[in-house]
Amino acid sequence: MKKVAIMQPYFLPYLGYWQLIHSVDEFVIYDNVEYTKKGWFNRNRILEAGHYRLFTIPLKKDSDYLRVDQRYLSDTSADEIARMLRIIETNYKKAPHFDAAYPTILECFAYTDKNLFGFLYHSIQIICGYLGILTDLAVASKISDNASLKAEQKVLAICKAEGATTYINAIGGMDLYDKALFRSEGIELQFIKSKDVEYQQFDRPFVPGLSIVDIMMFNDRATIKQMLGRYDLV
Repeated sequence: MKKVAIMQPYFLPYLGYWQLIHSVDEFVIYDNVEYTKKGWFNRNRILEAGHYRLFTIPLKKDSDYLRVDQRYLSDTSADEIARMLRIIETNYKKAPHFDAAYPTILECFAYTDKNLFGFLYHSIQIICGYLGILTDLAVASKISDNASLKAEQKVLAICKAEGATTYINAIGGMDLYDKALFRSEGIELQFIKSKDVEYQQFDRPFVPGLSIVDIMMFNDRATIKQMLGRYDLV
């Protein structure tokens, strides 16, 4: 029995992303998908004065049709990263777990590989280590010749190549994937539905949906481990 999930690489994403990784035996990360400006590849949200603030890692100007592994951080990205780290430090230095979490966040931001996929893959590895997630990580293009396939067929090709008996997808995919089709291929399709998670953010009303950075700053690892299990499979 082997559970597999497949997802695009995002930078320091929200809790649900890590719950998905935690729920499976192998997490496959797409490197051969098109980069989209409206996605969360190189941006996310942190807390600032009781509201969310968006941060973005700048990329070199290039074609909008390149894959994520063909995009690169801009030549001035180091300056922007340094600025973002100062903002994170300013906003979270009084958080209860800043001293424990900040070195890990720094390690993610300070990675020197300018290739976007390499940068993102490294950050996923680092955060998994901090959270104690032992799931195997894999890169989509190294599994099978799936770049030309679309939607369900691409997912099925990867699942078959990896010997998956169960494929777990984010809840947003319920309208995209057919359980009967997966069942016909000998694979059970499930969707992960996160339960509400709320915690103290200083003395202000809770702001949901922020980067894992926020959770790490306000919660110890044992508490986060409990949060990772707060989901249902449907």
